[in-house]
Amino acid sequence: MKKSLRILSLVILIVGGFYYFTTHHHDWKGATPLEEVVTRPAHVEITEAAEPQSFDSEEQTNINVYKKVLPSVVNITSRTVQFDFFYGEVPQEGQGSGFIIDREGHILTNYHVVADANRGIEVTTSDKKKYRAQVVGKDPVNDLAVIQIHGDTALDPATLGDSKRLAVGQKVYAIGNPFGLAGTMTRGIISSIRPVRGPNGNYIDEAIQTDAAINPGNSGGPLLNSRGEVIGMNTFIFSEAGQSAGLGFAIPINAAKAVLNDLITIGTVRRPSLGVVTLPIGPELADQMGLASDYGVLILQVVPGSAAERAGLRGGNERAYLGNMQIMLGGDLIVAIDGENIQDQQDMAHVMNRHRAGDTVHVTFYRGKRKMEADVALSERQREQA
Repeated sequence: MKKSLRILSLVILIVGGFYYFTTHHHDWKGATPLEEVVTRPAHVEITEAAEPQSFDSEEQTNINVYKKVLPSVVNITSRTVQFDFFYGEVPQEGQGSGFIIDREGHILTNYHVVADANRGIEVTTSDKKKYRAQVVGKDPVNDLAVIQIHGDTALDPATLGDSKRLAVGQKVYAIGNPFGLAGTMTRGIISSIRPVRGPNGNYIDEAIQTDAAINPGNSGGPLLNSRGEVIGMNTFIFSEAGQSAGLGFAIPINAAKAVLNDLITIGTVRRPSLGVVTLPIGPELADQMGLASDYGVLILQVVPGSAAERAGLRGGNERAYLGNMQIMLGGDLIVAIDGENIQDQQDMAHVMNRHRAGDTVHVTFYRGKRKMEADVALSERQREQA
């Protein structure tokens, strides 16, 4: 019996000791509890600015650009339906930006922002108003589109600037809706002005390269100068990660202005054409063919009824083979248009992009060994090559 009482007493002692040390939070040295006593002051003193916050001139420019242009920038949501493996409908949404260009509600954006919108387009303005929009004009070649909203008479159009005299190093601003975050502005400089091929394979002449942060959702938004004038439309980025890496590109606004009237009035672009099928010529081919110039584009065929035919330009009349390709020799060799040297079809496209159907260009060419010139009134391109 005594042995049992001793065992019971020992058990009680062990349990009691465990309870004491786990509930009173003392350390093994008998120090004070881990929870320290906090001493609180009667009030807190901080150092505040003596005057209201002011901005330096650079900050004020940023603020002025943002305030001026933000009401013109819109968020564009394009809704589409795709189909899964079982032909079930899968609704999807795409986000982009755009900017208002007149008080009739026309909005300029990228073609790829609205290209797949088979279930409607919604526009949200900076003051959170929402509108249904319709596409009124498409230009897939230049990745441009015009959409229109109705019902608001208080629209604030953006001011379209001039992209002809831009300079590398010039400060630029991008406003848009990256990742759906509306009304975001970033700042940078023009890093370069260069020809570049876009993601859709189309060639952008004199694209504006900038290090201003451009991300998914910025497409279609304005690129601005320090006066808040639109000088370009943010279009795509070069990035392996799918987000800004300091290589953003914008379509120069002059390229958009050149086709705006066509997009709004007829819904498409009347692209100009000489109406010729051509072959680029280099020194080796020029030597083999006995041509008068070691560069240019040789006219293989003149399209009947085209601008070139009306101007008296001639195609080839002598059948020959270049490798396995049959060509016609003996045609005129175009070496310049409007004073710019022409070495291939890309050079011709460079000139054509600055013109519309009906414009007149000055063509310099060789007929045999004789150098000649002609003024050509450009026709509208159908299926012939320019």
